[in-house]
Amino acid sequence: MIRLDTTDAGFADAFTALVEGRREASADVTRDVATIIRAVRDDGEAAVAAFTRKLDRHDLNETGWRIEPAACAAAYQALEPELRHALDLAATRIRAYHERQKPADTDYTDTVGVRLGARWSAVDAAGIYVPGGRAAYPSSLLMNAIPAKVAGVGRLVMVTPTPDGAINPLVLAAAHLAGVDEVWRIGGAQAIAALAYGAGRILPVDVVTGPGNAWVAEAKRQVYGVVGIDMVAGPSEIVVVADALNDPQTTAADLLSQAEHDTTTQSILFTDDAAYATRVAQAVDDELAILPTAATARAAWDANGAIVVVRSLDEACPLIDRLAPEHLQLAVDDPQALFDRVRHAGSVFLGRHTPEAIGDYVAGPNHVLPTGRRARFASGLSVLDFMKRTSFLGLDETALAELGPATVALAQAEGLPAHARSVALRLRLNR
Repeated sequence: MIRLDTTDAGFADAFTALVEGRREASADVTRDVATIIRAVRDDGEAAVAAFTRKLDRHDLNETGWRIEPAACAAAYQALEPELRHALDLAATRIRAYHERQKPADTDYTDTVGVRLGARWSAVDAAGIYVPGGRAAYPSSLLMNAIPAKVAGVGRLVMVTPTPDGAINPLVLAAAHLAGVDEVWRIGGAQAIAALAYGAGRILPVDVVTGPGNAWVAEAKRQVYGVVGIDMVAGPSEIVVVADALNDPQTTAADLLSQAEHDTTTQSILFTDDAAYATRVAQAVDDELAILPTAATARAAWDANGAIVVVRSLDEACPLIDRLAPEHLQLAVDDPQALFDRVRHAGSVFLGRHTPEAIGDYVAGPNHVLPTGRRARFASGLSVLDFMKRTSFLGLDETALAELGPATVALAQAEGLPAHARSVALRLRLNR
């Protein structure tokens, strides 16, 4: 963990190094993923089966390629009542939030008489990637599947790795609750390639979303254009802005709530109280002493953690914008005042009683968010990621007479005579 102070002489350079530090895929990952994608594209099912035997240590022809809907329904029914209620609550709130994102079609006629508008429609098929093994996240399944269903996707396909053939029943229960149509026992870059190009019994989709490791993220980047993707997600990150009125232990827990995800996670605290910064640093050590995920969280905190002492919390806002963090937690009495000054963040958590972890599960907004400073130009996953907009226009003779001459002039100026003639011929016929 590094500690910075905006009053230090070397702060500008040190903070720039923090902002520009890279924690993402290496050239080796890029090369290996390209090899996997090429193999799946060329050899289909056989390549997927071979990579699954090698990487997940089971034979798909023995364990089964697909998990049937009945197994997902049974997993849901077998849940303990408290856990089933929690899953139901999350799904209900996520669905309600995303229902409000559905865009409206437009259709109007302007003063020239041209009919103009746009029609929204869902993609035919979408694929969602759900991590498996140690990182089994039913919450991510809900966050990806429910917006797709709200959008109106007709065929929703889920892929998830099953190391040694085993799968988390909670993931299957979430798949049932979200209405997933197909569940396949495949993961890694080979699963992304199968969704993009198809692989025998696995038919291709139009959009691929969902979190994964560096190989999955790189595979999504490489297949973009063949399919749409949500984003190229990197390591998770959280920025917490907290004054000395917060409990240091609570702030430490907030910072570690992301650090436990992966050793490449970045957790940063901004505070206007140097003594409080010291107390939080000690509290992080105390929390790590009792945290079951301490090995991962400690590695992330030591390598990528930071505490930044500012003269005032207002001074933190432009620094936060430079980081454009995935998660921003404003643990102050008047979070709106700071929120109004921040332009770049994936999702913002307002006030002392709004830990980021609530947003990961049951609040409603999507937790699939841009990382690696991409919040400067990208947004979190939404219904729109599973939809596309088709514009339309319609002219009658009067409207064509009004707009045609200018079109002919511009087409001729650009050296495109066929464009010009397609309009000019109609103008002559209509005289």
